[in-house]
This record gives sequence, structure tokens and C-alpha cells, in this order.
Amino acid sequence: MTTPQFRFAYQRSPDQSAKTPVRHPVVIIGAGPVGLSLAIDLAQRGIKVVLLDDSDRIGEGSRAICFAKKTLEVFDRLRCADKMLEIGVRWSVGRVFQNDKELYRFDLLPEGGHRMPAFINIQQYYVERILAERALAMPEIDMRWLNKVVGIEHLADGARVTVETPDGQYTLDADWLVPCDGARSPSRGMLGLEFKGEVFEDQFLIADVKMQADFPVERWFWFDPPFHAGQSALLHKQPDDIWRIDLQLPADADTAEERKPANVIPRIEAMLGHSNFDLEWVSIYRFQCRRLDKFRHGRVVFAGDSAHQVSPFGARGANSGVQDAQNLAWKLALVIKGQAGDGLIDTYDHERSDAADENILHSTRSTDFIAPHSTAERRLRNAALALAAHTDFAKRMVNSGRLSLPHAYQGTPLSTDDSTSWTGGPVPGQTIPDAVVTTPDGDRYLSTLLGKDMTVLAGAGCTIPWPGGLTVLQLGKGIADSHSHVAERFNLPTNGFYLIRPDSHVAARSLHGTNEELMSSIERASGHQMRISQDA
Repeated sequence: MTTPQFRFAYQRSPDQSAKTPVRHPVVIIGAGPVGLSLAIDLAQRGIKVVLLDDSDRIGEGSRAICFAKKTLEVFDRLRCADKMLEIGVRWSVGRVFQNDKELYRFDLLPEGGHRMPAFINIQQYYVERILAERALAMPEIDMRWLNKVVGIEHLADGARVTVETPDGQYTLDADWLVPCDGARSPSRGMLGLEFKGEVFEDQFLIADVKMQADFPVERWFWFDPPFHAGQSALLHKQPDDIWRIDLQLPADADTAEERKPANVIPRIEAMLGHSNFDLEWVSIYRFQCRRLDKFRHGRVVFAGDSAHQVSPFGARGANSGVQDAQNLAWKLALVIKGQAGDGLIDTYDHERSDAADENILHSTRSTDFIAPHSTAERRLRNAALALAAHTDFAKRMVNSGRLSLPHAYQGTPLSTDDSTSWTGGPVPGQTIPDAVVTTPDGDRYLSTLLGKDMTVLAGAGCTIPWPGGLTVLQLGKGIADSHSHVAERFNLPTNGFYLIRPDSHVAARSLHGTNEELMSSIERASGHQMRISQDA
């Protein structure tokens, strides 16, 4: 095992000497990608955060490795993406095989004009290290290592947390508590919350191997490969000459036996056709698709795997969790600053619950296709595979893991749309596409010009008197569509506008932009027109 060891020193907090619990605006449990992303986002909005983690180091093993374009855009706004891009392996092409023949290939981002690639492969420990270094440099974030939460109590206006440290226990209070403590979430157990869903019988072996190889930087997936008959396999490249290999195992395989190097190595040798590799990390998992009924419980709000869990195929776990954090951060900041009622946090539950359901649906369908459990399912799958090499419609039926895309928030109370006749462009609830626009300083990516809060993208003829505190990107007045990306991707009318939320999703769009429409859309997007009940 050559996993880099990133350790962080335990330091005693003044809170541990206080006679009564010290109160903080936000306490986050878990310094993984989700907890760290949320802490940084809140800190950039001026919110003080306490981040508790029961360890003193970044987790071992590569774990999540595929980080999607939307997630990279989140990391970019957190000022962390550049380092990840330097380390990560960029890819957009996937190839699907049956036996030893290629069925088809796909490209997830065939067009230009995007700052971020479709995906990068980078080990989770690098992502966590980069995020942790950013968090440690921010005075708004109080990071406390070797601080293990052992008790949670609801308060009328917050939550009380009992924390165990090398110096003993202490308690602290939070206006808002956000557990981001993973799929096994001790926080869920402390609150007696049920994690409902399905655990599939099929097992998969994950192995990271170090080797020199000249395979292209692509996602390769096999159905019934000659080196692993009757099962499936996956190959991905990571940094440092590490390659991720997934091999399907029989449902009744002995987990302890299958993890032994003496059994793992021959399987990989059969796949690669040689033994010139070193085994770095091995894990065995079963597909699990589960979620909490509600993500908000009073002043306790769950995010990431603590709220929902999906199978690894499709790279939906970590990506969805980071997008949870992005959705929650701007809303929590508005509530804490008194600029919105706490009903706005209910929209986090509404929107990210829908996103979790979509991910679970895709994940379950992937599982059923990769590992069919009935004769009928297997026949259907084999028919789709037989046709996929020759027809486009069958390619769409093949499911080797629908890869992560941002969820479109349909039916959210934060969105308005007066433009049912508008053709093309993202509709309210969808995330905006990136584009290259020209500024007085040269070409820039649209994603880098968005404001910290609400942003308007307006046509050249829009004459609305823009309110203060709003970032305005108007064609002909500061930006130009020299590459026609805005025209192609937004179909923006000359008098119209898009209102873009802080998480880059469309809040509203208007064909004939008026001041009344804009102000109403801003109020709705900030939660001022909602009346949502909340059961603690």
C-alpha cells in the first residue's frame, strides 16, 4: 500500500474549557469531500463553521475516483479545481465491449467552449487533501481533528453535540448541524433515523494496481469478457500510474477469501495478460441504494452519503454529495444572515431528495442490467447487447452505469418561467452550460464570471434597471458572444434574461424582461414567496 498519508494535528479547542456549551452558527460532521466543500462554500460567504472529524488523516485507498464536470465547476468556485486538474486524468470517451469485441464508444463532451472536462479521474485522498488545505487556510473554518461526535440532541433552535477527544468529552451547540459522515453515518444512528432502500446480492471486487500501460485514457467496460466469463469488468486510469479495476463476483463469493492477494492477483493477471503490476488497494462491495425519508430534521440537515447511498457505477456518490453541499451552502448562508426564512432549507430537502431518487433509479437500473437476476432480464439484456453493435436505439438500452449529470430541479418552488414558447436553452431548474464569452480582458469562461449570489445573463436589448448586489452579464455591455456559444446554448432573446442561482441552476428566464419579472424572480429564488411547513 503506497497511499499518501496526509495527517493533521489534534489541537485542543477553547470550547473544551468552557463551563457551558459554546454556540456556533454551523457545525459540520465529517471532513470528506462533502463536508469540506460545504465548509469552504459557507466560509466564502462569510459564515463561521466548526468542522469535526473523528480521524487525523485523509482516508486510505482511492475510493471515489471519477469527478464530473459539474462537480469540478463547484470545486473551481471553491478555488480548488486547478490543483485537481494538474493531478487528475482527463477523459470523456468510453468504450463498451461484449466478450472481446467493441460494441460502441461514446464521447461525453464532444463540443468545445467548456472550462472543465467531462470527467477527471483522481483519487479521493488527493481531492480531500486539496480541499483540507484550502479549508485550513480560511479563518472562518475551525477544523477539529480527532473530534468524534458521540451524541446529538435536538434543541428548539438548534442542536447540541457531544464530542469525544484525546482530552475527554465536551459539548457545543449549533444553530445548524450538518452531518456529512458517510454511508455508515453514526449521526443517523444517534437520531434513530431509518436508512431505507435495497441491498443487492451481487458483489464486486475493486482493485487498484500500479503499472506502466499504454491503454488510452478512456472508460472501458466489458460484458462477459473472455478473461472473466459470465461476469462484467471495468478499467479506468488514475494518476500515479494507478489503474482501477472492477470485477463482478458471484453473489455467494466468500468475501474474506476473495480479498486475499493470492486470489486477487490471478484474476488481474488474466485480465491484463501479464503480472507486471503491484497491488495497491483492494475492496469488495455490494450495490446499495438507500436514503433517508427526509434530509432535514429540525436544525439537523444531512448531506452526501449520510443522506443517500448509491452503487458506484455511474460515479453518482461523491458527485451527488458535493452538489448537495453546493445546494445547501447558499441557502444556509441566506438564512443565517437573516435574508431568508428557514423554510428555504426545506427546498434543499425537496430538490436534493429528488436528485437522490433520480440517482437511485439510474443506479438500480444499472445494477439490474449489469447483473440480471431473472431469465427474462438476462434475455432482454443479451438482446440489447446483440443489437447495440448495429443500431443506435439499442446502444441507448445498454446500461454499464449511466454517468453522473447534474439533476434538473423540476417543480421547485424557487423557479419561475413565463416563457413556455421559448425554444432551446436551459429551462428553470436545469444547470447552465458553460460558454466562452469575450470581455475587455479577453476570452473568459462564463462559469468563471458568475457572481457569488444571483447572476443575470441578459440580451443586448434588455433595459431593466439592475438592482444592487446582482452580478449582471449583458451582451454588448461588458461581454460579447464572439464564439456564438451563448446563441447556440442559451438562445437568449435580445430583450430577455436568465436569472441564475448561486449554484448555477436557472431560477427564471424571461422572453420580454421586465423589472417586475426580475424582482419577483429574485424574491422567489431566495425563498421569500414560499410557505412550506416543516415537521421537526
